[in-house]
Amino acid sequence: MTFKKRILMTSTAAILAVAGLAASSIAATAYIGCNREGGDCWHSESKVRAPNARLEYHPDDWYFHQKWDGGDRHYRDYHEGRGYYKGGVWITL
Repeated sequence: MTFKKRILMTSTAAILAVAGLAASSIAATAYIGCNREGGDCWHSESKVRAPNARLEYHPDDWYFHQKWDGGDRHYRDYHEGRGYYKGGVWITL
């Protein structure tokens, strides 16, 4: 094998390895959204803005560090679509 081919193969392998590491390090984005006024929280794949609602977002693992029974926050089931929970009711945007 010639010197040029060896360098080309080595650099190609290095580029593929770096690309593979970069692709595997991309994390899925997920949030826990909470309505600050009513204490409703839910899983969300994006941050939305809602008129007349004060929403806050936390990292997805924030859920595991909370006490949901008897606390001031209530975890609601996942709901498809763009919106938020208020008073236990899903408000579609």
